[in-house]
Amino acid sequence: MMRILEFDALTPQEFLNRDIQAEEDVSAAVDEILAEVRRNGDAALREYTKRFNGVELDNLRVTQEEFDAARKTVDSCFLETLKEAAENIWRFHERQKHNDFILTDRPGMVMGQRWTAIEKVGVCVPRCPEAFPSTILMNAIPAKIAGVETIVLVTPPGPDGSVSSEALMAAELAGVTDVFKLGGAQAVAALAYGTETVPRTDKIVGPGGVFVATAKRKVFGQVDIDMIAGPSEILVLADGKTNPVWAAADLLSQAEHDVLSSAVLVTDSRELAEAVQAEIERQLADLPRRDVARKAIEDNGKIIVTDSLEKAVETVNRIAPEHLELCVDDPFALLPRIKNAGSIFLGRSTPEALGDYFAGPNHTLPTSGTARFSSPLGVDDFMKRSSFLCCDQSALNASAERIADFARREGLEGHARSALSRLES
Repeated sequence: MMRILEFDALTPQEFLNRDIQAEEDVSAAVDEILAEVRRNGDAALREYTKRFNGVELDNLRVTQEEFDAARKTVDSCFLETLKEAAENIWRFHERQKHNDFILTDRPGMVMGQRWTAIEKVGVCVPRCPEAFPSTILMNAIPAKIAGVETIVLVTPPGPDGSVSSEALMAAELAGVTDVFKLGGAQAVAALAYGTETVPRTDKIVGPGGVFVATAKRKVFGQVDIDMIAGPSEILVLADGKTNPVWAAADLLSQAEHDVLSSAVLVTDSRELAEAVQAEIERQLADLPRRDVARKAIEDNGKIIVTDSLEKAVETVNRIAPEHLELCVDDPFALLPRIKNAGSIFLGRSTPEALGDYFAGPNHTLPTSGTARFSSPLGVDDFMKRSSFLCCDQSALNASAERIADFARREGLEGHARSALSRLES
């Protein structure tokens, strides 16, 4: 049963989200996988796919014939849903694009900033039990908008060695360049180092379990990564007018992801707290993934009762949840006071699932309290800034002595001479 806790009795540890460091045995196993893929390339990938996915593959890459078959077999109604979701995601993320700028307000000096896309990006998508089409759209579409030339998708194969038709159609809609039947740390290694068939990428994005997260952490520096994603989280801030059936359903929507998922209700109503606690038990009875959800609820879930909405907001900012629902009369009044949250869902009629699949904002979000300093995946994650500077001789003449003085105060005579050598008498 979900615990009910009083705000004033909470310890500092109960406010904090989980640490996402891997256990030592996981870390050692990932080190071995990374090294093996780096040494033996495709042969290592085939061996790990056989060991971890139970399937032997002659071809790691999804073929054009498999895409053609998927196009014929995918449900036409769902294909229309995919297209509409893709359009919504594109429309939202296109507004995130930056403009270059040039400054010419100083005589003889031109400077500015320009944005360019990362050239090659790898997208990791887990299989549970199938590759998530929504995650493919959410990760690949912002990359496409940014102008990424090569988008490589990796996702584990099923027992028959296939990737679902829905996932392949999502990849096609999102502009993915290649799809490979790979998962786990070995997929991260392939994207980081490259093999005979898998191209080396410049950045790796997308969620995964502890092996994927640990591998991404270890290859950072060799490539860039989006974030170290932990288990899924939801925090529902609700007042006493909230329907307990809705609140319980939203909490379970994240608890069913993984036994490590975190579901939290914060409310100023003890009556609602008890009603949601009972409703969770009722809904768990016929939830298909009830064993996973129950363990997540019992191990990581909690209901926090406060004596005011002000303290409820304080709780939100201390926890810094991945998903936050504001189930109150005027959610926009609370919005300016929310400092730490990945994605915010305003009002009682805005379930978190709307953002997961359809609305447009990204569902790849900071977890484990990292919303204190990081952001949802977006177009920025697939671009980089360069600054540029140009000055004429007269502008350099006016500044060279100052530059040299500055450099000498830092003990760098070579810098000083570099500027002074260009002086014209």
